[in-house]
Amino acid sequence: DFTVEVKRSLRVLDGAVVIFDGVAGVEPQSEPNWRYADDYKVPRLCFINKLDRTGADFYKDVASIHERLTNHAFPAQLPIGQEENFKGIIDLLQEKAFIYKDDLGKEIEETDIPADMKDQAAKYRHELLEAIAGNDEAVMNKYLGGEAVSLAEWKAALRRAVVGSHMVPIFCGSALKNKGVQFLLD
Repeated sequence: DFTVEVKRSLRVLDGAVVIFDGVAGVEPQSEPNWRYADDYKVPRLCFINKLDRTGADFYKDVASIHERLTNHAFPAQLPIGQEENFKGIIDLLQEKAFIYKDDLGKEIEETDIPADMKDQAAKYRHELLEAIAGNDEAVMNKYLGGEAVSLAEWKAALRRAVVGSHMVPIFCGSALKNKGVQFLLD
């Protein structure tokens, strides 16, 4: 029985990557598996895949994750374009954009966040930082005190929140075209 196998596997996992279809979002089989991971306190990362497909909608998928699974999931990346216009990723912690120059995800140009996405990126970055700070007292004190928090400190605090199952970062891309996969693994 698949359910028994999932439960058995979750007892020994250090973490899981939950992959969502960029078109379908949270599917029915995702919900019980997510609950099993909750039961066993398995840390998770989400990857919204297939953003290059017709009908893909990253923001609709994020909303379905919030509605059906958890409010503790926060985008750590935003896609630049969707469907046939999917061409890159914004890393919210680094405040950088990564544009794919080929169809195989090998040639990547690091650049500034596109001007037409700066406000949207700032909004989602603020939400991400607030969530991270809310799970780490030292970072929160620095953040609220107006002190600079380094990228390394943000990443370390995010890692602790994920390992403690307090937060679930959301990444994005197109695995078939090797776009976003390396960022997820890193």
